[in-house]
Amino acid sequence: MTRLPSPRLLMGPGPSSVSPAVLAAMSEPPIGYLDPELFELLEGIRAGLRILFETKSRFTVPLTGTGMAGMEACIANCVGQGDRVVVVSAGYFGDRIAELAGRLGANVDVVRGEWGKAVETSALRTDLERGSPPVLVAAVHAETSTGVRQDLAPFAAVAHEYGALFLADMVTSLGGIPVDVDGWDIDIAYSAVQKCVGAPPGLAPVTVTDAVLESMHQRGLPHANWYVDFKLLGAYYDSPHTYHHTVPVNNYYALFAALGEAFEEGLDERFKRHQTASNALIAGLREFGIEPLAPEAIRLPTLNAVALPPGVDDLLVRNNLLSHHGIEIGGGIGKLKGKIWRIGTMGFAADMKNVERLLAALKTELYR
Repeated sequence: MTRLPSPRLLMGPGPSSVSPAVLAAMSEPPIGYLDPELFELLEGIRAGLRILFETKSRFTVPLTGTGMAGMEACIANCVGQGDRVVVVSAGYFGDRIAELAGRLGANVDVVRGEWGKAVETSALRTDLERGSPPVLVAAVHAETSTGVRQDLAPFAAVAHEYGALFLADMVTSLGGIPVDVDGWDIDIAYSAVQKCVGAPPGLAPVTVTDAVLESMHQRGLPHANWYVDFKLLGAYYDSPHTYHHTVPVNNYYALFAALGEAFEEGLDERFKRHQTASNALIAGLREFGIEPLAPEAIRLPTLNAVALPPGVDDLLVRNNLLSHHGIEIGGGIGKLKGKIWRIGTMGFAADMKNVERLLAALKTELYR
């Protein structure tokens, strides 16, 4: 087998590189899924996630699975057959929310925006004025396919005006830029730990307001997906801890360590570090004639989507970065496949030394 440089520097759309301390934490001996020490660990994780999400919601938990598990869990718990769901989408992952809701039996409307731009609140309002009242409105905070940050509070306000719950995808924002679930009046949100949070893949933080959780239970939807039924999961996470499934305890160790690093650094400093790394990356790329896709006002500092300059072989450069330098960056997906690179400055990888290493390697490959 061909041996590539190791360890890799992961600066793609995720997963991102993690710190040695987080990796060491993951190597702790596992304990059982009903061990008292496990629930002490989980309480610490849940408290930390509430801080990251800026919420007081009791049901704030690290679900087993990656961000897509979080997405499916949130939709499955609040959408029934024939419910109207409205999804605001200007990218690949907005479209995926719509696809999942449709697979779960919802009648889905998509408020489409141009990839690389934010969607106006007026477009959502226009859609909501048509048809039956929606049960759910959903949008992506940080669109991983375009590098665009979408303001969510106006969407949540409009959704509530029409009697709908509001669901937010925070996969590429949690831990890297400010989020404020309670302040923005978001009912349900999900994320993933392998990006800005700084842990290995395998867990999906989810938060649901107490009022919405109670309304879900009262509605009594027949859950098609037993594994992510929030009522069953709540009985496991909360005392007396009824067995549900074998949880990935070693991922919990790693997440607890990653949260500890985040709070030791301080969230304001952490957000500043992500922005500084992104600014340096964009400035360096511009020297090669590579420009960002999104305007500065809505550009993510965590995921840098940049347009390929004419004549550059996308796959050749990315493959050479990996095989010659041990650095991974991502290509475009969906409508932007072959047109952009997606370069992450997330978590442990959002560091000036890493940016400088990537820019030096790119210079070698672009002018080889």
